[in-house]
Amino acid sequence: MEHTAHPDAPAWAAALENSAISFFIRDSTWLYPLANLAHIYGLALVLGSIIALDLRLLGVGRRVVTAEALSRFLAPVMVVGLALSITSGLILFTADASAIAVNPIFRLKMVLLVLGLANAWAFRRLWTPALPGWDIRAPLGGRLQAAGSMVIWLLLATAGRLIAYF
Repeated sequence: MEHTAHPDAPAWAAALENSAISFFIRDSTWLYPLANLAHIYGLALVLGSIIALDLRLLGVGRRVVTAEALSRFLAPVMVVGLALSITSGLILFTADASAIAVNPIFRLKMVLLVLGLANAWAFRRLWTPALPGWDIRAPLGGRLQAAGSMVIWLLLATAGRLIAYF
């Protein structure tokens, strides 16, 4: 049974939406709702970890925990959250690919995701070796990058929530 695709959707999105896996997702009583919950839980793990670390990198809690220790502790949490978000996001996307693919807020979310991941990768490459000295004097460039990180990830979460309204 063919699903009616969005009229402006690219052919690949319409084909994905009309695939057997897409029908399975939409017809399942539990898969779509569980993917939705997993997406929220993944976001909570990613966003919570990133905000906590970025705040610490900006100087909050300097006397409580070192930047290096918090980074080591939160990095695996971020990775698990990201894996959960991406996996569940692919399931959610597949169920309604043609409408989501043309949604400008979804496209913004994907740009923010790429920016957030690139920023995290660049931060790890540039500043991880300097984290032991961060508690004495945090570099301005690193602090600016941490502040930018918070903005990017908060905007990404906001965009994700707004997809349903545009």
